[in-house]
Amino acid sequence: MTLAISFSKTPRKGSDAAILPVFEGGKLGAFGKKLDEAANGYIAKVLKTNPSFSGKNGESLTLTLPGKASFSQVILAGLGKAAKLNAVQAEDAGGKIYAAAEKSGAKHITLVVDEDASNLKAGEIAARFAAGLQLRSYKFTKYKTGKKSGKAKPVKFDIVVSKPADAEKTFARLSAVTEGVFFARDLVNEPPNEVIPELFARRIVKELKPLGVEIEILDEKKMAKLGMGAILAVGMGSDNLPRMVIMRWNGDKSSKEKPFALVGKGVTFDTGGISIKPAAGMEEMKMDMAGAAAVIGTMMALARRKAKTNVIGIVGLAENMVSGHATRPSDIITSYAGKTIEVLNTDAEGRLVLADCLTYVQEKYKPRAIINLATLTGAMMIALGYEYCGTFCNDNALWSDIEKAGRETGEKLWRMPLDEVWKREMESPVADLQNLAKSGRFAGGCTAAGFLEHFIDKGMPWAHMDIAGTAWIKADRATVPKYGTGFGVRTLDRLIANNFEKK
Repeated sequence: MTLAISFSKTPRKGSDAAILPVFEGGKLGAFGKKLDEAANGYIAKVLKTNPSFSGKNGESLTLTLPGKASFSQVILAGLGKAAKLNAVQAEDAGGKIYAAAEKSGAKHITLVVDEDASNLKAGEIAARFAAGLQLRSYKFTKYKTGKKSGKAKPVKFDIVVSKPADAEKTFARLSAVTEGVFFARDLVNEPPNEVIPELFARRIVKELKPLGVEIEILDEKKMAKLGMGAILAVGMGSDNLPRMVIMRWNGDKSSKEKPFALVGKGVTFDTGGISIKPAAGMEEMKMDMAGAAAVIGTMMALARRKAKTNVIGIVGLAENMVSGHATRPSDIITSYAGKTIEVLNTDAEGRLVLADCLTYVQEKYKPRAIINLATLTGAMMIALGYEYCGTFCNDNALWSDIEKAGRETGEKLWRMPLDEVWKREMESPVADLQNLAKSGRFAGGCTAAGFLEHFIDKGMPWAHMDIAGTAWIKADRATVPKYGTGFGVRTLDRLIANNFEKK
């Protein structure tokens, strides 16, 4: 963590800067007016005359105050229109405030939340500001050495609010989820030599078992005995053999309901196998386990906030490499479900990993619903870019719940169509299925979903989230620094809290 956050009723001594949230129109709250008075009206004058700052969302302006003001430096942070401020926008504002504060070089900052500033209560605004600060503060410096290794003292944020206890209570829950997001980001940002399947599985045990998550690991021998030929086929070309990790969070032992299930694709590095990818950009294929990372991060979030629910998380971990042992295009393999699959392209490997995981979770746990996450197709990036996660769902009620959770967290989702035509596209003339559509690359995200649907039991509510475009970004956003995003953790946690958790 690169910052320390506290809540109080009054400003504490020692701050070297103050942050004043300002709504569109330049209206100052009570604290801002007092500070302005001490600065001989300087802040109000700037708000009236400076064309670069009007309080619009995302704007910031750093001022050096004259007079007898208690702060030498003030950062004005625009929030947009007061009536439109919601929880997501408050978190985004917190992220932008952190970026502005970091740029200013201040190390101890007072952030004041005025009463009746918007339609949100002051305690909620304060907690959401804090969550945004925290989310944006993430840094991956594990492999940095020397003075810039991330060992510097954290930046202190004192958030002044009328009811600090309310803010602290809300922030505690949000912070627990953020820890899960950070863990997911860490896993995605790790170099692939540090997250080969065996090491990945060990790390899950190390981080989650102390939190009360029950963990079972299936190695290549156990999977072979069970007949999991699909995931094994993906990992055959590597010296680092596959693992399947089953995580159980039993937060409501009295419940007679079946658990909710999460499944994640964990291809720890994807060369494409014998259908090898181009060299340019292959270094980013370390993030092909982001679906698994999101599931693991969600399990951590549930455990840290002691969620009153029962959830199963399963991740399939495999390294897709090239060797004399690698699966060949045209090989026919047998999945755990007993269905034979003609492998036409070894770079369509994620669906093979998920096939065995989906079958296993249904057979073993009979869940009430399943959501799988995967960086599954480049086609989804072509369709939706880097802003939206394409989501396929066979149940309208489940989709409605997922979409609502996405809106509440600010993670953008777009429903994609499921259709029998795409299931038929994945039928092989020489096996039960093939892993590449008959029509080739067109509707690639849809045909991949069609393949997965072959492994979903009749009547099972299921959603497939293709996070190919949202798991990894190359430029900072309000609450998400570049590279691994941890996308999905907050939405899944919110979905579970809203719909599958004892109140």
